[in-house]
Amino acid sequence: MLRSKFYSAEQVEAIVRDYHNAGLDPVDVAIMDLAHKVALHAYKITPKDVERLRQHGLTDTEILDVVLAAAARCFFSKTLDAVGAEPDEAYLQLEEGLLDALVVGRPFGPPAGPGSPPA
Repeated sequence: MLRSKFYSAEQVEAIVRDYHNAGLDPVDVAIMDLAHKVALHAYKITPKDVERLRQHGLTDTEILDVVLAAAARCFFSKTLDAVGAEPDEAYLQLEEGLLDALVVGRPFGPPAGPGSPPA
């Protein structure tokens, strides 16, 4: 969605690799900071984290949307990883650098089985 509606492939790749240095607006960096914290350390979120987004003009409803979107994406990604889902053809057609940046979790390809070379 980001690539098709808002940014070039190179910009999305830069955001994925290091959103703090990708030329984003400060509000977008703050949103990504909270989403990142939800994904990795939700138990460490403090009122200060929420207040930072309020200072950027986000409402409590918008902040909740960030939290819910990040949590839902984590759930979806974990589910796809757990069942060994493979990406669709459109995803595989992304630019090589962008595709490499977006791959997290289980690598793409046939499942390893007996006699398969180690990944």
